Parts: sequence; C-alpha cells; structure tokens
Amino acid sequence: MTATETTVGVGGAAESTDMVLNIGPQHPSTHGVLRLKLVLDGERIVHAEPVIGYMHRGAEKLFEARDYRQIIMLANRHDWLSAFSNELGVVLAVERMLGMEVPERAVWTRTLLAELNRVLNHLMFLGSYPLELGGITPVFYAFREREVLQNVMEEVSGGRMHYMFNRVGGLKEDLPAGWTARARAAVAAVRSRMDVFDDLVLGNEIFRGRTRGVGKLAPEAVHAYGVSGPIARASGVDFDLRRDEPYLAYPELQDTLKVVTRTEGDCLARFECLLEQTHNALDLADACLDRLAGLAPGPINQRLPKVLKAPEGHTYAWTENPLGINGYYLVSKGEKTPYRLKLRSASYNNIQALTELLPGTLVADMVAILGSMFFVVGDIDK
Repeated sequence: MTATETTVGVGGAAESTDMVLNIGPQHPSTHGVLRLKLVLDGERIVHAEPVIGYMHRGAEKLFEARDYRQIIMLANRHDWLSAFSNELGVVLAVERMLGMEVPERAVWTRTLLAELNRVLNHLMFLGSYPLELGGITPVFYAFREREVLQNVMEEVSGGRMHYMFNRVGGLKEDLPAGWTARARAAVAAVRSRMDVFDDLVLGNEIFRGRTRGVGKLAPEAVHAYGVSGPIARASGVDFDLRRDEPYLAYPELQDTLKVVTRTEGDCLARFECLLEQTHNALDLADACLDRLAGLAPGPINQRLPKVLKAPEGHTYAWTENPLGINGYYLVSKGEKTPYRLKLRSASYNNIQALTELLPGTLVADMVAILGSMFFVVGDIDK
C-alpha cells in the first residue's frame, strides 16, 4: 500500500502577509463610534490601534464661550451614563475657586445622587456586556432596575439622563415631599433583585469560559496609561478617590465604603469589580438617606450674584466617577467665563490600554476584551 501526499495551494505569499482589519467606525459591539485598526496574523491580533475622534464636539473650547452656569449643561454630556457626576466635578472646581462653603444638606444630597448615578451607569454595563457575548436575558433585567432608579432621579431633577440638578453653591432646589421614602424603596427593590447578575451571569459557565483569563491587564500598564476606576482596581491597583482623597460626604462614609479590588486583571475580574461596586453603591445610598433623615431642615444652596465671576487663579477638581477618575482643570482670569477648562475623562485613558491588551489575543476574544473596558465614546471624544 502506497501513501499519497497532496499539496494544497494557499495563494501567493498568504503565509507571510498580515491582514489589516477595521472594526468600526460603526461596529454594533461598540458603545458609540469607535474605530479599532487591527493587524492580524491568521486569527491572532498582532497590533491594535484605537482610532478616536469621530464624535469630537470641541467641548473644551465651548466651555470658554459659556458662563459658569451654562458650562454645567455642556459638562454633563460627555459620559451620558454619568451625567450627575460630570456636573459635580465642574461645580466643585468653581466652588473651590470661590472658596465657597456648601450647605450640609446639599453635600449629603449630592453624595446620594452621585451614588444612585453610579448604580445607573453600572447597570447598563452589567446588562450590555453579557449581551455582547451572546446572552440577551441580563439586559432586560438591567433595564428594569434602571427604570426603577430613573424614576426617582427624574422626580427630583426633571431629567431622565441629563439631570442639570447641580448648581454652583449647592443644588437647584430641595427634594420633593416624600421623595426620600420613595428613593429608599427604589434602592431596596434594586438590591433585592441584584442576585440576577450574581447567579444568571457570574454563575454561567459560558460567560466564565469567555472571560476568565482573557484580556489580562498588568498593574504596570494601568499606571503607564493612567487607567482608573473598576478596570484599574480589577488589576490590583487599590485606588479610589472617595477613600484616598475624599470629597462631599465621603469622609463620614468610610465605614460603609468598600473599595472593591481583584488581582487577576482579566475580563471576569473587571465584571466582578463592577458588580460588587454596584452592591456597595446601594449601601452608600442607604447611608446617605439615613443621614438626610436626621438633618434639620435648612437651605440646599447658596444665594449667588446675578453675574458669577470666579477670581483669578487655577484649580483642579477630580472625582471618582463611575468609569474612573474625572478631572477638571479650571483656569480663571476673573471673568464670568473660564479662561480654560481642561477635561480629564476616565474613558480616554482607559481605552488607550487596548494597544497593550489586544496584541497576542484571538479575534474571537476581541469583543469580550473591548466590552470589558466599560467605556462611553463621548467620554473619549470630548
């Protein structure tokens, strides 16, 4: 019996030619308009370059042409899932320039609304990430819980996404009668159903198979790229501004605040950090509601002059936004508009780490890694 050898032609120079693949700029697995330029060797990614700027709105230049009341509206839009937190950074910067003391009632209410906004942000990713990996059910649960919290946020501010509730010196107005009881009921309702994500998603062997050990981000890369938030903490970088440089009412919430970390740095660790942080944000919201119940009635804002001018100088205010560190560097020349307002957004730094994460991985894992970076494209393209 003789052996037969067959030689199959593979085409001219196919084995030595890398393929360039564009993901986007309109790919369904991205939150907005991001383009990834990948160089492939077969099924493996050799080089990855995030190409950003498709949604750039020139917000920083627009800040210079608006007064201090108007820039709040511009600022709350870059991360559209964290509008309240975005506004907060601006008013904190202006208040610091003015040396303004904010009423205690406003401090605790701001902290409460910031934590509710954190839960709203995280729920979106807790639902959409499994969806990107082929699991459709969690997104329905996530939107049900979001709707419960959206209702209380809408009642207090009048807005569903862009709340415009912060003001320099406090908040727009006091809380509606009976609102705290409704907010407490909403927090309890969401907490009682969070086990859906613990069991349905984390307990799913397909989800764990797609995420465990995939897209490992080293702590050195976190520091090099300025990655922050749940993504950094999932790689073992234990840093949270609410604990390490506390603002608002966080100095008094240290017993309730839990900084969630993991050491694995993979897609699963990032999801676990996000989920556990959501549980903690609900606990912090309850603690704020308890404290508000014990406060005597009082003002929720400071009276401001008709034309608000910040004194000459500069300051930097940074906050622990849901997606990571959000900073505003404010430079004033003593006018009613900022001379310069530089925005440092979490997603802009976080997404740069993809150049480090993607090379060496398979194309099939690319969406799993991309989704686990939890970014908002408006937060990248400022």
